[in-house]
Amino acid sequence: MSNSQPQPQPDARSKSPDPEKKYRNVTALQRRLNAVMRRLPGQTLLETTGRVSGLPRRTPVGGRREGDSFWLVSEFGERSQYIRNIRADPRVRVRIRGRWHPGTAHLLPDDDPRARLRRLPRFNSMAVRAMGVGSGLLTVRVELDG
Repeated sequence: MSNSQPQPQPDARSKSPDPEKKYRNVTALQRRLNAVMRRLPGQTLLETTGRVSGLPRRTPVGGRREGDSFWLVSEFGERSQYIRNIRADPRVRVRIRGRWHPGTAHLLPDDDPRARLRRLPRFNSMAVRAMGVGSGLLTVRVELDG
């Protein structure tokens, strides 16, 4: 007979979600969904230049055009591959309603991304809030060329 007492098991309900696990799960889901979403004619796309490959990289995004700017919020902020691509080369293209618009992306870490989400399309904003990890949200403004 052992003298050691059984260790209490942690209560699953009191366990806080693991942000790293959530990030991995969401990015795995997005890889599958994005392949389909990129093909939909009405889907808004952000095209960046791959910082390593130099090839065009298209990412389905949600956001809103306001005048000569397109606004979006990245749910993973600095961890997003398209954000890393923008840091390397801010020249991008945005496909809005089937038409491509060239522009320059600006990362806005001082903007309140949660307040910004309230001004963007509701469905996408709910998805960003649900999938975002912690406080990693980041606002992006694309200045569209004339």
